[in-house]
Amino acid sequence: MMLIEFLFRWGHVLFGITWIGLLYYFNFVQGEYFKEATADAKADATKKLAPRALWWFRWGAMFTFLTGLYLLGSLGAGINQYIALGSLMGTFMFLNVWLIIWPNQKIVCGIVEGDAAAAGPKALLASRTNTLLSAPMLFGMLASKHGTYSMSGLQPFSFADLGFLISLVLIILVEANAIFGKIGPIATVKGVIHSSLVLTLVIFGLVALL
Repeated sequence: MMLIEFLFRWGHVLFGITWIGLLYYFNFVQGEYFKEATADAKADATKKLAPRALWWFRWGAMFTFLTGLYLLGSLGAGINQYIALGSLMGTFMFLNVWLIIWPNQKIVCGIVEGDAAAAGPKALLASRTNTLLSAPMLFGMLASKHGTYSMSGLQPFSFADLGFLISLVLIILVEANAIFGKIGPIATVKGVIHSSLVLTLVIFGLVALL
């Protein structure tokens, strides 16, 4: 049983590297390149490069989620406030990939018919939101297993825990913005990196101190 759990944990990390690595590639490299590329170069990359990268991206997300779901189930009643918040963010990120980013990117890449001018911003907002959530998500995952700075120690999550509850609401609001809101300060690479680090500090500062 320990071997099976280890293999799932190994797979979870491996698939996660694939997923988040490509998320950062899209946000930090490809998007910035597209701003400077010639029309022909951008069209060629959109048609030939992006769909290949999106295949690895979305299936990396799928198997990260599935292996994480198994690992979460194996914890049972041992789920603490850190893994609960990290898992929620990871789940929202997975749903953003399959329900927002990929459907809209299919339109942008010309795989299916649709309004590319409208689809592009929707995909970008969800992708930027995933980048925003990536640092606090990883912090929650690691803190749940390798130590915590909570004033009360590592505790099972509870809606009576004020720090956990406020953090939970904050994460839900961030996700709601990905669906209904505007891109705001996460429009730029610098903005989304700084916002992600601040969000990490805020969420887990609340958990630790309240």
